[in-house]
Amino acid sequence: MKSVLAVLAGFAVWTVIYLGSTQGILAAFPNRFADDGSTRDISVLLLMLLASVVASFAAGWITAAIAPKARLRHGLVLGGINLLVGIGVQSAYWSTIPVWYHLTFLGLLVPVIALGAWLRQNREGAPRPG
Repeated sequence: MKSVLAVLAGFAVWTVIYLGSTQGILAAFPNRFADDGSTRDISVLLLMLLASVVASFAAGWITAAIAPKARLRHGLVLGGINLLVGIGVQSAYWSTIPVWYHLTFLGLLVPVIALGAWLRQNREGAPRPG
């Protein structure tokens, strides 16, 4: 049960940080988005990618902190779930944002979540068994 909680907590952390950040970006730069929510503004897109990296790292860290053992494995499970959800979400917005953004966003999810989990796992020295 603690394994499920760890992954769910990581998913919730990622969602809150990323959605909160993107809403902040939208509020700060409303003139850089079209009425349909689309944008091609590179600075805004880079800020959104940065928000995703921060959210991914924090989600991996939190997941590993809660996981009872095999912390990195829990982070990889979360990364896989986020990638599947991300593919669905990005495909819904495929025509509103440049392709390079979608590919970069999706390509960073698993490695950055895994990095957060790995750093948390190794923070205290040796990883937990399992």
